[in-house]
Amino acid sequence: MNPAGHPDVKPYDALLVLSFGGPEKPDDVVPFLENVTRGRGIPRERLAEVGEHYFLFGGKSPINDQNRALIAELEKDFADQGIDLPIYFGNRNWEPYLADTLARMTADGVERAAVFATSAYSSWSSCRQYRENLWDAVEQTEGAPRLDKLRQYYNHPGFLEPVVDACLAALADLPTNGDAARLVFVTHSIPTEMAETSGSEDPLGQPRPAYVRQHRSAADEVAARVRAATGRAHRHDLVYCSRSGAPSTPWLEPDVNDHLEELASDGVAQVVLIPIGFVSDHMEVIYDLDTEAMATAERLGIQAVRAATAGTDPRFVAMVRDLVLERAAAERGASPERPAVGSLPAGPDICGAGCCPNARNPQRPALCGRDS
Repeated sequence: MNPAGHPDVKPYDALLVLSFGGPEKPDDVVPFLENVTRGRGIPRERLAEVGEHYFLFGGKSPINDQNRALIAELEKDFADQGIDLPIYFGNRNWEPYLADTLARMTADGVERAAVFATSAYSSWSSCRQYRENLWDAVEQTEGAPRLDKLRQYYNHPGFLEPVVDACLAALADLPTNGDAARLVFVTHSIPTEMAETSGSEDPLGQPRPAYVRQHRSAADEVAARVRAATGRAHRHDLVYCSRSGAPSTPWLEPDVNDHLEELASDGVAQVVLIPIGFVSDHMEVIYDLDTEAMATAERLGIQAVRAATAGTDPRFVAMVRDLVLERAAAERGASPERPAVGSLPAGPDICGAGCCPNARNPQRPALCGRDS
């Protein structure tokens, strides 16, 4: 506590919420996808095809509005707790762009900021790429503040407890309370090479391969808590969605739709789809699950419901605050409690050397790592 009796956030004088970004109107869709895929040689015609997913929803991704809602809840939570810490919002791939936000933070006199990324797991695309973007933004911003990315939170109770309750609510929506339902945990597929090199060989980092191990730990913990609450053991699986890239490149499998086909052939009649890899209902959830996977389940005669994401659940909001206070205490030399549930311990504050390497550009620098 600081002298006024409020939680102490020193040495931080701001929080930056860092996210993926998404188009806000139809004219934004293809330029946004060009930003996402820059350097991969994907034809514009293919981008237009992918863009049809966005046009089904008016050409707008929900992700920016969801992040604004999260920030509004964080601001309220901080005020209620007596925390005076301005919150900024920056994206990798669309407005507000990270570099523009960092320039504004610099002009506002911010000297050191904690960074909360809306991605809970370890891999190049879900962690290191954000760290590379932070490096780029700092390099192009004279007098930029120091930035400290907060640790991965896939196993923080503030993330997983809302998922457990969402699973229980989804089961209750099924006939017979879903007593025979299969729990199907879904996350974003990534290339198998990226998955195998996720994490670090540094003993101070996340051990490899981190991406799948972290998801399995989270899914197992949620399934165990659902069993404790219902008294029923539901079989559960980890599957993937949103594969992209060349067909010749191996990606994590099975795809959620292929898995539903297999479940139907095995006689499974009820399924709860649990978007364990996502913190809010953005495009991979509302298209890949709510639209595509639900259509697959209906065609197969499977009764399917989708569990909610953490979104702006008060426990998730409080988790962000706790991560800021935890890191602030550590930076002041204290040894704060580091909440974690499941089979894996809390991850390190600073990514290990060589963590989640960039396969296309191994020498690309990144902030917030032991080799930064």
